Amino acid sequence: MFAFDELGDRHRRIDSVPLMGGAVCLALGISLARPDIPVIAVDGDASLLMELGGLVSVASARPAWLIHVVINNAVQFNGAVNMTRPGCSPRCEFAAVASAAGYTRSFTFTSFSALQAALPRLLTEPQLVMVELQIEPDAQSIGADRTQPYVPDDQFDRMRNAIPVLRAALSNDHHQSERG
Repeated sequence: MFAFDELGDRHRRIDSVPLMGGAVCLALGISLARPDIPVIAVDGDASLLMELGGLVSVASARPAWLIHVVINNAVQFNGAVNMTRPGCSPRCEFAAVASAAGYTRSFTFTSFSALQAALPRLLTEPQLVMVELQIEPDAQSIGADRTQPYVPDDQFDRMRNAIPVLRAALSNDHHQSERG
């Protein structure tokens, strides 16, 4: 969420942090409503494990253009406590799981530069695709010598407030494309 904040666009996204694992099902609804545009769901590996059945739901619905990205760093709460998540040894291969669930295509990248090179093609070809980015976790910032700061429940407000903004942005895009 914080990485996307740095990119600046808040009008065409919903942060589903409070729904841990719900990102792809939110994206599915948007993709079914707007099959003319690429919809990208970005998941954490621990979050996706919480709602692994969502892969089957998405594959069964067959959205025209959904790119499901999972950041696989083998920890939960990256950069905070970095708790080791289940399925780390052997490493859970999310791209293979997505293929088995029925995704049309799946890719595994081990560097951001490889993903960056593939993105233009993924954004021009309507498809249901899983993109797994296997990376190392960030350094842990919370431990015995540094306690965890209080995190307010503003993620719920943030998500609730983002929905009408995204709806308006998608509606405006749709009306503009109809006018040609």
